[in-house]
Amino acid sequence: MKLYYDLHIHSALSPCGDNDMTPNNIVNMSIIKGLDVIAVTDHNSCGNVRAIMKAAGENLLVIPGMEVETSEEIHVVCYFKNIEDAEKMWEIVRSHMQRIKNREEIFGEQLYMNEHDEIVGKEENLLVSATAMNIYDVVRYAKECKGVAVPAHIDRSSFSVLSNLGVIPDDLEVAALEITKKNRKKLEIDYKNYRIISSSDAHYLEDISEPEFCMDIMSKTAENVLRYLCKIE
Repeated sequence: MKLYYDLHIHSALSPCGDNDMTPNNIVNMSIIKGLDVIAVTDHNSCGNVRAIMKAAGENLLVIPGMEVETSEEIHVVCYFKNIEDAEKMWEIVRSHMQRIKNREEIFGEQLYMNEHDEIVGKEENLLVSATAMNIYDVVRYAKECKGVAVPAHIDRSSFSVLSNLGVIPDDLEVAALEITKKNRKKLEIDYKNYRIISSSDAHYLEDISEPEFCMDIMSKTAENVLRYLCKIE
């Protein structure tokens, strides 16, 4: 079964995410664009994922996730089979975060929403900051929470494993890498031993991916998406 995906989308909880990135707007735009599977990956949080899963219902598969920033300032997207596992990871991430008060006038609001797009709270602690976990810690904790860790946008000049470490460490236990659309053809040969994904990193509705990249899996379930990212046939 071929499913079109975008596995890197930010909601209005991310301070850099537009306030129009509400649960129903994300779901409806993804459906309009012809996607089958999305993942919501806010910075160091999965606080809006439950609402987005409820808004999607049976119309769209939503993979619970988050984008964790390591102590080396590397972004790693983490995916989980269910929201409970994602929230276990969220607790770990929160315990390793710096306590920096968000300044909305500089970074933007961090909005918690319900499935009706109603604002139910604000995150006071700044989410876009490095945690005390290194990249190995993030991969290990994600695995302990029955999830999968994928180094994000490895080809970018900042917040990527290549820009900060120079290489993908041989002993880093990951099976998939995220490469941006513009550099995918150029780099996927160099990283042919990995599963390559390309997603939007959307912070605005119009940036959510068109149905360009797909995965071939047995059936439309979160477990099979994670198996795909682990290169388990």
